[in-house]
Amino acid sequence: MLFFEVFDQLTNLPANLEDVFKDVQVERVSVSKSKSEIRIYLESNRIITRNNIKKMEYQLQKQLFSSTSNIVVLHESYILSAQYTPENLFSVYKDSILEEVRERSILEYNIFELSEIRFEDNNMIFRCEDNFLVKKMSGDIITYITTLYQERFHIDIGVHFEYYEPVKEEDNNEYEYECVQILNQKKNKKDISKQEQAKADDGLADAYAKELMAKEGGYTDEFAASKENPSQMNSHESKKGENNGNGTNKNQTSKLDYQNKNSYNKNRSSYKKAADDPDIIYGKSFEGDSIPIADIQDEIGEVVIRGRILNVEPRELRNEKTIIMFSVSDFTDSIQGKIFVKTEDAPELLNVIKKGIFIKLKGMALMDKYEHEITIGSIVGIKTISDFTTTRQDTSTEKRVELHAHTMMSDMDAVVDVKDLVKRAFAWGHKAVAITDHGVVQSFPEANHALNKKDYPESEWDRLKEFKVIYGVEAYLVDDLKEVVVDEKGQNLDDSFVVFDIETTGFGPVKDKIIEIGAVKVVEGKIVDQFSTFINPEVSIPYEIIDLTGINDEMVMDYPTIDIILPKFLEFCQGCALVAHNASFDVSFITKKSEELGIETDYTVIDTVGLARILLPELKKYKLNVVAKALNISLENHHRAVDDAGATAEIFIKFVDMLKEQGVQFISEINKLGKLSADAIKKMPTYHAIILAQNDIGRVNLYKLISQSHIEYYSKRPRIPKSLFLENREGLLIGSACEAGELYQALLREQPPEEITRLVNFYDYLEIQPLGNNEFMIHSDKININSREELMELNRRIVGLGEEYNKPVVATCDVHFMDPEDEIYRRIIMAGKGFKDADNQAPLYYRTTEEMLEEFTYLGKEKAIEVVITNTNKIADMIEKISPVRPDKCPPVIEDSDKTLREICYNKAHSMYGPNLPKQVEERLEHELHSIITNGFAVMYIIAQKLVWKSNEDGYLVGSRGSVGSSFVATMAGITEVNPLSAHYYCTNCFYSDFESEEVRKYAGSSGCDMPDKNCPVCGQPLSKDGHDIPFETFLGFNGDKEPDIDLNFSGEYQSKAHDYTEVIFGEGHTFRAGTIGTLADKTAYGYVLKYNEERGKHKRRAEIDRIASGCVGVRRTTGQHPGGIIVLPHGEKIYSFTPVQRPANDMTTKTITTHFDYHSIDHNLLKLDILGHDDPTMIRMLEDLTGLDAQTIRLDDQKVLSLFDNLSALGIKPEDIGGCDLGCLGIPEFGTDFVMQMLRDTKPKTFSDLVRISGLSHGTDVWLNNAQTLIAEGKCTLSTAICTRDDIMTYLINKGVDSGHSFKIMESVRKGKGLTPEMEEEMLANDVPEWYIWSCKRIKYMFPKAHAAAYVMMAFRIAYFKVYYPLAYYAAYFSIRASAFNYELMCLGRERLERYMADYKRRSNELTKKEQDVLKDMRIVQEMYARGFDFMPIDIYKAKAHHFQIVDEKRLMPSLSTIDGLGDKAADAVVEAIADGPFLSRDDFRSRTKVSSTVVDLMADLGLLGDLPISNQISLMDFLK
Repeated sequence: MLFFEVFDQLTNLPANLEDVFKDVQVERVSVSKSKSEIRIYLESNRIITRNNIKKMEYQLQKQLFSSTSNIVVLHESYILSAQYTPENLFSVYKDSILEEVRERSILEYNIFELSEIRFEDNNMIFRCEDNFLVKKMSGDIITYITTLYQERFHIDIGVHFEYYEPVKEEDNNEYEYECVQILNQKKNKKDISKQEQAKADDGLADAYAKELMAKEGGYTDEFAASKENPSQMNSHESKKGENNGNGTNKNQTSKLDYQNKNSYNKNRSSYKKAADDPDIIYGKSFEGDSIPIADIQDEIGEVVIRGRILNVEPRELRNEKTIIMFSVSDFTDSIQGKIFVKTEDAPELLNVIKKGIFIKLKGMALMDKYEHEITIGSIVGIKTISDFTTTRQDTSTEKRVELHAHTMMSDMDAVVDVKDLVKRAFAWGHKAVAITDHGVVQSFPEANHALNKKDYPESEWDRLKEFKVIYGVEAYLVDDLKEVVVDEKGQNLDDSFVVFDIETTGFGPVKDKIIEIGAVKVVEGKIVDQFSTFINPEVSIPYEIIDLTGINDEMVMDYPTIDIILPKFLEFCQGCALVAHNASFDVSFITKKSEELGIETDYTVIDTVGLARILLPELKKYKLNVVAKALNISLENHHRAVDDAGATAEIFIKFVDMLKEQGVQFISEINKLGKLSADAIKKMPTYHAIILAQNDIGRVNLYKLISQSHIEYYSKRPRIPKSLFLENREGLLIGSACEAGELYQALLREQPPEEITRLVNFYDYLEIQPLGNNEFMIHSDKININSREELMELNRRIVGLGEEYNKPVVATCDVHFMDPEDEIYRRIIMAGKGFKDADNQAPLYYRTTEEMLEEFTYLGKEKAIEVVITNTNKIADMIEKISPVRPDKCPPVIEDSDKTLREICYNKAHSMYGPNLPKQVEERLEHELHSIITNGFAVMYIIAQKLVWKSNEDGYLVGSRGSVGSSFVATMAGITEVNPLSAHYYCTNCFYSDFESEEVRKYAGSSGCDMPDKNCPVCGQPLSKDGHDIPFETFLGFNGDKEPDIDLNFSGEYQSKAHDYTEVIFGEGHTFRAGTIGTLADKTAYGYVLKYNEERGKHKRRAEIDRIASGCVGVRRTTGQHPGGIIVLPHGEKIYSFTPVQRPANDMTTKTITTHFDYHSIDHNLLKLDILGHDDPTMIRMLEDLTGLDAQTIRLDDQKVLSLFDNLSALGIKPEDIGGCDLGCLGIPEFGTDFVMQMLRDTKPKTFSDLVRISGLSHGTDVWLNNAQTLIAEGKCTLSTAICTRDDIMTYLINKGVDSGHSFKIMESVRKGKGLTPEMEEEMLANDVPEWYIWSCKRIKYMFPKAHAAAYVMMAFRIAYFKVYYPLAYYAAYFSIRASAFNYELMCLGRERLERYMADYKRRSNELTKKEQDVLKDMRIVQEMYARGFDFMPIDIYKAKAHHFQIVDEKRLMPSLSTIDGLGDKAADAVVEAIADGPFLSRDDFRSRTKVSSTVVDLMADLGLLGDLPISNQISLMDFLK
């Protein structure tokens, strides 16, 4: 029976495994009780690799036999064709034999590896060194091989051993093979001494003895582990000490040593009380040997461990105690320690227990009931110790240069911090290092700042000055230069052509064979003859080829061989040009096989793939079957040469007609049509290439290439066509890159010499890499590489090409992680991306000069030095030291901006304060204008003024953000509504003003709107009240040279128009969205590590997961755009001079272009405008439209509005009406959250100024909680004296007598969370600043500017005004714009139903989803609306709007269509559009016209929103009888 008929319960198998076993027969199944095996005997006519046998054994055991202790073992028997001789069978099955031998015996495996194996007839001959152990093992090997051939393949074979005397190696190189050290691997072996031979024999004998011990049950676990991972036997500690992937630490003292010497044993612990120890930082002195943290997996009581502190987190408890939690790692594992101390003692302890120090501690390893894992508690003592890790050093006198290195900016691929890479290169004494990320250059700015003089002694400054970061990219190159017609000889389209196709045993014309040729002769556009035959390849046809073509051994065995067929085919082709689909493949085989037969060939070749790209650009792919289908050509037996040739001939004939229609007569004209479109390039294969910038010209050209690759040619990856590279080649070097480069790939595919020559000539230098980088190819079924020797040979070929064509060959690492142990981080990333082979990481680490020289010893000493040292330095010397970003400031220019700004400001000031400006106004205006104009900032103000005025003109208010409201010039220019002058009165009728009366001075530091109303003493008209008392220096500093940051809050509806208007101001192509880079965040990285371990059945403590996750944090995931940032390019400059550009997240459907660099990297060169979208201006616009009231006329001292922040009186309801809430500010921006409402209760604000202070407190970090809140509760300050905004600090300190410049610096330090320096604290104390104020400053992490708070509160107050006086308008606007989870079914069907749902949500408050939390927030506003006596009208689908609520009458609102659950924004728009086409006839009609889902239609019907619409349009007889 077939395998899957017998085991039909197997599920979820990998597709390739199903394919391998689908035709396998099961002969019988038996159980061996003596060996506890379930033996399954298989028969197959297809060879199954040992790897696939093991995989199927695993699946059977796991899925079908997991409940039994018996082990599943598959026994194969093969019925193969006569094409299989003992020799070619061995070549096909060699890897499986080696794997099987390795499982049997490590010694037998080594003998296989070290022997030269050849075949003579049916005899297999091993040629090996003469020593007693090989002779002793030879009998076992002979038995094994003969039995395997006979029983598995039914072939009789003789196996013989030949011995030779070992010879001495010139270089005396030693090579290790697992446990056994064998001397002299190279083919041309020479004599070695008797002593060396004896040493080798002793090593073999020792290994053999251990193997015998294993058979007798005495084989040690350590020796077994060494078989799987020889590195364990000689491990050492490294800096990071990461796990190597086999559960052991590659760079730690070996576990074997721990077990033998330092195993934890309670009975032999000898902890003695020591004398006072200066290294003790906590507790008392202690003794004891430390154990590896990895050994602490259970509650084992008292332990001593050592390690580095990874992080420290204090947490205050309620009982005046603090718990200090810290993670410690010794790089075998990590664990958390906990110390409980009095809160007053915590700061002292936190000063010594710091992140990064190395410690030794003694405590109890017990299960923590809160963490649910083993932690260290009851800590006896902690002492500091020296760093016990070591770092690799480059001790070579002559240093290499790394020219191929990736950083975290290589999209989810590399885990190298670019600063660490540059610092490591400098520390190792290298003169340079290249940064070459995949397709991007986003790490350049950070690399530029990696080295700082202040971090190095003066003796290193000269070397710092000379050190170069080489800026480059590993590009995805597209070969668009390849000609469609090669070697034309003047033929026209009506000449003779042979259109042919071949089938082969593989992809390489050197090693693989042709098994079928099919050809059609075309003359004058008509098929006149054909040629078709199989060819006996004299080797078995691989099963992948059988599956693909249907051609098997039996079909070809009776046909002639290539030496007979090929001359006949060439005779058939005489006088004709050759045509093929993907012609380079077919022609390479014909050329190579002809060469082997001594036949010269010289054909014109036409590739129909290239023709298809020119003539059928709309196709997404250009495979033969796709092109045939596009031209309506039948292709029934694809991948059979005769059928493919016939189809290709018909395609070619149609192409000839199409070419003639375009006026082409001669084939020489075809290549002129061959400039490929961007769409065609997006469909072509890509190859890696390294491009390095030699100078600033090259840097700009590189940025242009990066930009074009992202904007014009992006498809899955950013592509650079060769033609584009050649257009911008000045100042650039290009190298052939890694195995994914086109030169390496051409060598793998055994391309003809002329193709290799073409490729080599394109590059400035060639590249080779360590064998381990490409070792994956040995294990790949798709690549014809079978040994490390073949990889060496490929590198030798590249070196030879370098010599032949005078191209430098450089050895590079292709760095993806810094040290060998760091591979775990990349493994996690790769596993997170779904790579099946994530655990098989290539050794892509940064190597020293010595390590690279050792890697390339097979090239010979001189050549190794040349490729590792000489040539890498030669390339580095061809490159200048450059900066990746321009250092100069390049603001845009608007003609006469200085004069315009001055004129606008004075016009506004005169309109408010009269022709003779008050001293306070004129002095402030002149002071600011002088600073702004002399520092070149006037243009920024004019730009902002134009944008704000345009928005106001279009009916939308603009709110200012940040500290721009500190600038009186910004106020007078109309950029902000916040007036930063001190509180004052002014008369717009007679221009009286009052800045200095006693009455006014009482409001110093407060807002003018809080002053009492007053009539003008001159003319009797009511006085205007203004001013918020905000110093200008907060914005531009005391010297006026601080970079201004003008942030503006436009309506979300208007934001895109504001962005577009910047292009009107500056011109097309001069504005770009500010780019951002999205990297792997802490939580995401933690999830990756957690998932990785769970999938592999491993348990790791949180501390260890955190440690490994930290190595993954920062890896680039995507790109994006700042929500409102616009970068402005001055006229006369090109963007490529500053940064490449791209589309956000590489979304090719958007027209938006962003900077490639994160905007912070270039904000010192180019102006960035913050044009942000915000709900408040949108909401105010809707409120104005609904009420006709100008929001700017609203008084900011309205008492009913102010009462909302203290009680519910203005709303006419009680707390019990709205779930116990005692404030009326639900739904008011800035003040509607539970956090801020509690602040309101604690502070009881009475004025607008109080609200500004509360806004500052609520937006700061550690400004209210555990700071101002505590101080106010203790009575040490009040709301008016507490530090609420950053401005408070500066003005307070100046008033206390602190120098104004110092006051500014203290404010800047505190507001950025940097605290106070001892000097600052000393100066403050000297000026009688109270201690509570200093204590408060030191706790602050971030502070809000007062101007920002004032602007926010002004907007919020206006919205609150509408809530009090125009409630329906307020609720309509709130639900339309601010509600994020409004649900018609839950909220609009009556108060009782709503409160029933609210009660359920509150019961489940601790387990609500984010969406449910948003729903509850909106429910509270709806509940308030109901309590105030308002209601909803059912939705009328013909009257309801898509997104906005409508006021229906004095008491009711009609919700929008988008509030129906499941009816999204686009669907709601579709319903409104469909209504315009007339009434709906039925529910089916509604669904078909609106494209709304059936589920939503049914819901709408259940809610009664579809009235009496019938289900369908069908009319029945009963309708007429009604």
